[in-house]
Amino acid sequence: MDATDAIGTVVTEGTAFRPIAPGRPLRWGGAGVVVARREDLRRIPLLSPAEQRVVDGLGSRRRAEWLAGRLLAKCLVAAFLAVPARDVEVLPRGDGSPRVLVGGGPAPALHLSLSHTARHVAAALAPGPVGVDLCDTASAETVRRVADHVLSPRDRRAVTTGRPGDRPGAWAGAWALKEAAVKADRSGVFGAAARRVPILSLWPPLLGGGRRAMVWQTDGTTLALVLAPRS
Repeated sequence: MDATDAIGTVVTEGTAFRPIAPGRPLRWGGAGVVVARREDLRRIPLLSPAEQRVVDGLGSRRRAEWLAGRLLAKCLVAAFLAVPARDVEVLPRGDGSPRVLVGGGPAPALHLSLSHTARHVAAALAPGPVGVDLCDTASAETVRRVADHVLSPRDRRAVTTGRPGDRPGAWAGAWALKEAAVKADRSGVFGAAARRVPILSLWPPLLGGGRRAMVWQTDGTTLALVLAPRS
């Protein structure tokens, strides 16, 4: 039996996470999120002089990834603020995380997060700390091998027990949740920070520390969104 979720897409029983349609922005928990295929982001975004200086310092492979991410981010910000995309800048902070400027000025009430894989790009926008991460289901075995560095015993139980479903998808979902959580905290996934974010459940996604989380899947890729409490 199939059911229809809140955004009108069909969810098949037994699948691990809800589907998300590539290229279609949606709102969740007060945040905006969108995922797109890299092959669909071939248009070069209009860059400010500051953005162009960043691009000029990148290698060819990193440049293509950076441009795809900025195009998606500019479109998301423009859609949610009802401003022209040409007025949106996305520049790196000192720690590498993205910051948003609109009309040449900072937008301190906006938090942006980006994620890339070989085939997809994702962006998330929120009024508070936000993290987004993509993890390919094909990477699940690698995630399982390095799990001891990132997942606590409790986290691992959340992956291997509970609702039956696609086990590789569960490992990918757990990794994406951890990555998204530490991005929201502006820290790194390898180290103590990730272990301090407990995964209480994968179905539905629940994290400790007052964080809100959701996980979707599309095209063999898992997308996690985490909203952290404001400090």
